[in-house]
Amino acid sequence: MTTGEATVAALVAHGLDTLYALPGVQNDQLFDALFKASDRLRTVHTRHEQGAAYMALGAALATGKPQAYAVVPGPGLLNSSAALLTAYSMNAQVLALVGEIPEAVIGRNKGYLHELRDQAGVLKRLVDFSRRLRNAGEAPGLVDKAMRAMATGRPGPAALECPIDVWGKPGKVAAVGAPKPLPRPRIDEDAVRRAARKLGAAKRPLICVGGGAQDASAEVTALSEMLQAPVYCGFRRGQGVLDSRSPFAVTNPLAHELWAKADVVIGIGTRMFFPLVNWGTDRDLTVIRIDADAAETKRHGKPDVALIGDAAPILRRLLDVLPAYNNARPSRREEMQERQAKMRARFESQIGPQLGWLDAIRAELPEDGIFVDEVTQMGFAARLAFPVYKPRTFLSPGYQDNLGWGFATALGAQDARRDVPVVSINGDGGFMYTANEMATAVRHRIPLTAIVFNDGAFGNVRRIQEEDYGNRLIASDLANPDFVKFAESFGAAAERARTPDELRGALRRGFARRDGPTLIDVPVGPMPSPWEFILMKRVRGT
Repeated sequence: MTTGEATVAALVAHGLDTLYALPGVQNDQLFDALFKASDRLRTVHTRHEQGAAYMALGAALATGKPQAYAVVPGPGLLNSSAALLTAYSMNAQVLALVGEIPEAVIGRNKGYLHELRDQAGVLKRLVDFSRRLRNAGEAPGLVDKAMRAMATGRPGPAALECPIDVWGKPGKVAAVGAPKPLPRPRIDEDAVRRAARKLGAAKRPLICVGGGAQDASAEVTALSEMLQAPVYCGFRRGQGVLDSRSPFAVTNPLAHELWAKADVVIGIGTRMFFPLVNWGTDRDLTVIRIDADAAETKRHGKPDVALIGDAAPILRRLLDVLPAYNNARPSRREEMQERQAKMRARFESQIGPQLGWLDAIRAELPEDGIFVDEVTQMGFAARLAFPVYKPRTFLSPGYQDNLGWGFATALGAQDARRDVPVVSINGDGGFMYTANEMATAVRHRIPLTAIVFNDGAFGNVRRIQEEDYGNRLIASDLANPDFVKFAESFGAAAERARTPDELRGALRRGFARRDGPTLIDVPVGPMPSPWEFILMKRVRGT
């Protein structure tokens, strides 16, 4: 087999069925191998390298399974690097296959096409695992190591680079079989009992969840019920771990209120950045952490108890042990319903225009439909007030929070989950980052419904300049195309909605169309600031 053929065979053995990619001369032999294996591994080609990487990211987030993309070296890698950086911040299993210049001249600065000084060094700063393929025989083993590295400990991306003269080089390759299952990490029984004792004695417990709890929804729900504990679903990544219809599912502002009085908090698969760094701690607060990465538990202060490993099995063991220590607890349902009603009234008072649009989307999106947010006025409000019913149905970009990630990421989510509708919300600023991928959606018949909330500006930037900088406006106004005509020029369906009711009708038509994309242009004006609900003052400690 050639190195390219061996790599493709290994990807298939690991269960991948799609590769998001942009071709180029350094990867010609890889694409020849992909052609030969097209009955087993589908290639989705994009119009820009960032589109390929973001689509792999969206597919990984929506499925919870590893995904891969391929790009040429140098500018190809750098064009995809924002998405790879975002995958790292979101602990998403994305494998980058990156071409290289001829093996003999790597690092010699001779000016070969797409040469990047120390490309391997660049990759090491974007991922936790990276290697260079040197021959066909080692390719399956390195693919296996990359896959295992992405799934072991803290999940995250990996990269394999391959020189132009190695992809097509033939060699002997051992039989490529199914990968061995990953070992299950040992659960620290003493730590489980310590955590159970502290939680059992707690009078005002609070559960905090992040992206690492997305596959532990049933366990988190059971723990919340047992402790009568609210669940802070985070600002971005924990949404959907607890069904938002439960009054115990809380977002930023209500969690901020609860944090001030909590006596024991347990963080599950979350960095807990907002509460630990911004809201504060003191001696009266006991902190328990469940995390895949031991280093993470100490990054913002040492917890009282740390449990290292996958959230779901640790929580199942904790649920077994906890009843022996748990005090009888009165129901807090009525209390939490009252708190939720008051918070909803505050939202309606302060960010009512955003809620009207979000309510329209929620009314039409099925319970298992996927909502992909953006760094936009509607995205910030959605993280506070959009109801999320199931895990992996609210995709938000983690701490990179990078403008322009949404549309191409949503394309990947919809491509990987064609069984459910996916809706992408965008501002006119962020949408234009990857609007060219409308061509990819049409070419590959991806039935994504994308909404562009069009205010002719970087709206958040403009409002900050108005309110905090004496209305000294700079670099915030935008010149836009007619988005309906723009989408139609690619062959996509498109329409304009000027009210929430019109948006509901447009969404129904978009979700019903399963053979290609739909764009909905929503003209809007300035929106009220959500920041009082996001950047909140310290309530504990000094």
